[in-house]
Amino acid sequence: MRIVVSGTHASGKSTLISDFRLRHPEFALMPDPFELVDEAGDVAHVVLFGSQLRIAADRLRDDATEDVIAERGPVDFLAYLLALEDLGGRGLDREALARAVTLTREAMAGVDLLVVLPLSARDGIAVGEDEHLELREAMDEQLLDLVDDRDVVGDRLLVAEITGPPEVRLARLEEAARTRRG
Repeated sequence: MRIVVSGTHASGKSTLISDFRLRHPEFALMPDPFELVDEAGDVAHVVLFGSQLRIAADRLRDDATEDVIAERGPVDFLAYLLALEDLGGRGLDREALARAVTLTREAMAGVDLLVVLPLSARDGIAVGEDEHLELREAMDEQLLDLVDDRDVVGDRLLVAEITGPPEVRLARLEEAARTRRG
């Protein structure tokens, strides 16, 4: 089973994955690609998100581990790239965007379950002003649009949008994983 947990920054991905792995230690962890890039600083820009998209895609296509849970997939970074453009930043040209969509689709073809953590005020996740709030909301909107687009995520994977407090999210993730395993 290959699971990707997606969502904008400060949406509860790390907490959900940690809780899931405590109950399911057989799942290998693919950490957030941000931890794997050599970019200096914490500034959101096209090159940083493009690098992370490639890392996320490559590891999903190349990893032979059977049971994995990944913090973020290429669809996350495609959403960030589109969000930057929405906010008036430098976006991708048409050719680069087409390559990013193709790379995302190819990588997501090997994923069984895409768990999306949309923003919800009732989830009670406290977020500081230093979390790029406008980008956070714009990425969330783009991500929700992208996961409904079969040209981007393909048509074989199960998409589960999960909200609620941590224990509810964990129960819903486990239920979705059981459903996907059949």
